[in-house]
Amino acid sequence: MNWDQIEGKWTELKGKARSSWGEFTDDELDQLEGKRDQLVGKLQQKYGLAREEAERQADEWARKL
Repeated sequence: MNWDQIEGKWTELKGKARSSWGEFTDDELDQLEGKRDQLVGKLQQKYGLAREEAERQADEWARKL
């Protein structure tokens, strides 16, 4: 699924994001609004990941949808 589709269906996909990254709160997921850059930034912040790793995880998650 591409990121435009993810943004459009974010309300439906938040549960899948929560399953992948359990440390995200509902408020944080709401704020992300399905935007890749925001998700990458939040992964870096919450999980202490390097930008490249956070991008890899976000893109891998999107491919599995």
